[in-house]
Formats: sequence, structure tokens, C-alpha cells
Amino acid sequence: MCGIVGIMDAGGVSFPLYYALYALQHRGQESAGISTFDGTKLCKHKAEGLVADAFTPGILQGLIGTVGVGHVRYPTTGANVPENIQPFNFLFREHAFSIAHNGNLVNTTALRKEYEEKGQIFCTTTDTEVIANIIVDQLANSANIEDAIRLCMQKLQGSYSAVVMLDGVLYAFRDPLGIKPLCIGKTKEGYMFASESVAIDALNGTLLRDVAPGELVRIDQDGLHSTQIAVAERRAHCVFEYIYFARADSIIDGSLVYDARRKIGAKLFEEAPADAETVCPVPDSGTAYAIGYSQKSRVPFMESLMKNRYMGRTFIMPTQKERENAVRIKLNPIKKHLEGKSVVLVDDSIVRGTTSRRIIEMMRDAGAREIHARIGSPAIKAPCYLGVDMPTRKELIASSLTEEEVREQITATTLHHISIKELIEAIGIDEQNLCTGCLTGCYPVRIEGEVANPCSVKFSKSTFQSRLET
Repeated sequence: MCGIVGIMDAGGVSFPLYYALYALQHRGQESAGISTFDGTKLCKHKAEGLVADAFTPGILQGLIGTVGVGHVRYPTTGANVPENIQPFNFLFREHAFSIAHNGNLVNTTALRKEYEEKGQIFCTTTDTEVIANIIVDQLANSANIEDAIRLCMQKLQGSYSAVVMLDGVLYAFRDPLGIKPLCIGKTKEGYMFASESVAIDALNGTLLRDVAPGELVRIDQDGLHSTQIAVAERRAHCVFEYIYFARADSIIDGSLVYDARRKIGAKLFEEAPADAETVCPVPDSGTAYAIGYSQKSRVPFMESLMKNRYMGRTFIMPTQKERENAVRIKLNPIKKHLEGKSVVLVDDSIVRGTTSRRIIEMMRDAGAREIHARIGSPAIKAPCYLGVDMPTRKELIASSLTEEEVREQITATTLHHISIKELIEAIGIDEQNLCTGCLTGCYPVRIEGEVANPCSVKFSKSTFQSRLET
């Protein structure tokens, strides 16, 4: 679930890219990178760690140019090594090419083998390099970048939102199902692409619209140009963006994430009211849900867990041990708010169950009498192959346990997950246009090794169009 940005702005792009990536830091904490083009040469800097650690004012001043791309990485495929830090940059036939990608392909192995047999050499272990090699290979035979991207999209299976910089021109394209978010914004002196609208807000820009599923958008000196490359039978926006990954103040495919989460919280009360004295969120992921629950139930909202704001997101930490050790450092119970109280504890999801158990144990040790866990997602029962790092059912506590057994494992007084029906109603997108694979095991694309069609839903097919400029 990486974060990507592409900006063309006459006032320079290095500092705007930095601020945009800072706004997208929640989408990846492993590494950050920026590439810019000054009209003659490619300037670049990439480093492990957070955006603020990767860049200094001096480094940013050296990234000159009025067009550039940026990336924050959250690993789903590929090892945690410097070679995998994006954007990836290539120089060929006097052209400068950079690419940043968010998503996860399901046919990476086959594509990599195909291009290795053609003589291509791969320097990383990521699917992003596969995308880049397909485009560059086609460009070697044709000077038309849009034809190259069209061919690339025909070969890719899975989720992808990508920004490409070829010399002084920016391109963005999105998979035909629209699994990963990507939007377009207007800046003071140009335009930009970003994974979420908060990156546009950070630059005081204006959100124009989303990149449509299957669309290729170009930004050059003449403005915006659109080509609809492919049209799918359905859409499959990632439900986990609304549940957890996107920032609450983002607008994703027309929906304000905060409003969706607040509505989910209200529906949690309707489905499972609890006799409690306070409603407490797990900060910050559970806050909007808890506010919705409190408003609907009229049970007072009260913070009883204080977050260390200098900690990152435990869910996307690379190892289970790191996630477990981080909980006590990240959260501190407020004893006076908990002593002798019956509390509704609201969070966005339960993945492995370890964090939830530790939080509940901390609250009980601080004096809470009862802890009623209310969860803003249905039980996560299946792995995600399309961009969230939940690779095996073995890691998912709800994949083999009933809700009552999960309650016993996390030691809550009561436990309730929102139903899929109410979740979808709160998000406001038709179920056929959401990817709920992690909740149902029913995926919008064919996954090797998974049951071919567990939910009796047809796999989506995409029709690729001839070029049409609008």
C-alpha cells in the first residue's frame, strides 16, 4: 500500500514532492525517494526510513526541475533492501525514465520469466521493475509512450496505480478495476497526481477528480490529456482503504473516508449496543468509528488511551515481534478514565489479534471493569494478494476461529465485528464495485492457488480500447 506522487509545477517540484510524501507517510514507512528532471538531466535521491529522515533541505535543493515523482514504500513484494527503493530510474537512448508504483501484481513471476528470456536483466525483486521493463522494452521498438503503457496494461494482472516521468512529461495510469486509489490535483502553477487527496491538500491544491480505472492521464506543458485504455465489467476498489489504510481526511473515489468510518461506528451501535459508561477509540485508527458509535448511542466519547505521536503504524511494521513490542510504547492507558468503568473499545480491524489482546490487557490492568470490543471491519479471514501485507491465513486470527473464540483470545468482555452488509452501506459503494477478498476469500482477479470461484462471482474481464484523446 505504498504512496505515490507526480508533480509538474513551474515553481519547482522538490519541496512540493517532499510535503506531498510527508502527507502520505502513513502509506509506507520503510523508505522514500524523489526523482526530478531539470530539462537535461535526471536528479534523484532515495533512502531508507521516514520522509523526514531521508531528505534534508540541502538534498531537496539539489533536486532541481519542474517535474518529478516521489514514493513512500510499504513492502508487499520484494525484500527490504536499498535496491527496492522507488522511484526506479532508467536512462536509454538519451531519454530519462522514472516510475513509482502502488499495488501488487499477481502474475509477476510469469512476466519476469518472459522478459528474462528476452534478455532483460532485473536488478530488484519488486513487481514495479517488471512494469518498468515492459514499458521500456516496448519503447525500444516504438517512440510512443502511450502505446507502450497500453501494451503494459494488457499484460498486467492485479492491482496497480503508477506515475511515470519520461523526460519532462508525467503519465499516470490505474488498473481497470481501480483497486488502488489515484487522484488528480491542480496546484498554483501546474498539476499533480497522488495516491490520496491529502497530498493535494498539503500543497494547498484543488482536487479535480480521480484517475478513472483503466485510464491513462498525461500532464505536459499544455495541461491534462486523457486516454481511456481499458474498460472493465466492474470495479473493485480496495475496501481496506476505507477501513484502515487511507487517512480519514482523504477523499477516495468520491467518498470522504472520515464520513464512511463515522457511519460504520453508528452502525456498530445499531448492530451491537453495549451497556457501557464511555466509548474509547484505539487511536488514531479507531477515532472516527468511536465518534460515530458515541453519537448514535449517546454514550460519552472519552479518550482512555493516549498515543505517542512519534510512533509509526504498528500494522505495517515488518515483523510480528516489532509490532508486539511497539504496543506499550505507542499507547498508554489513562487510569482515571478507566478505573471501575465499563468501556466500549472501538478499533478499525483485528488482523493477528496480538495487538488487540495487549491493549485490552493494559486497559484491564489500569482498572477497567468491562471492555466491549467493537470493530469497524468484518472479520478478516483471507489473505490479500493485491497490496496489503496479509500473506497467509495462518497469520489471521479470524481465519480459523469463530467470533466467540476470537473474543476469548483477545480477552474482551464482548466482541462484535461490523457486518459486511452494513459496512458496504456505510461506505456507499455497491458491493460489486468493492474488493472484499480479505473478508470473503472472493477476489476480483484469478489468484493461483486459491479456490477458482469461491463466491460464484465472475472474474472481471477488461476490454482494451484504441487510442481516444479527450
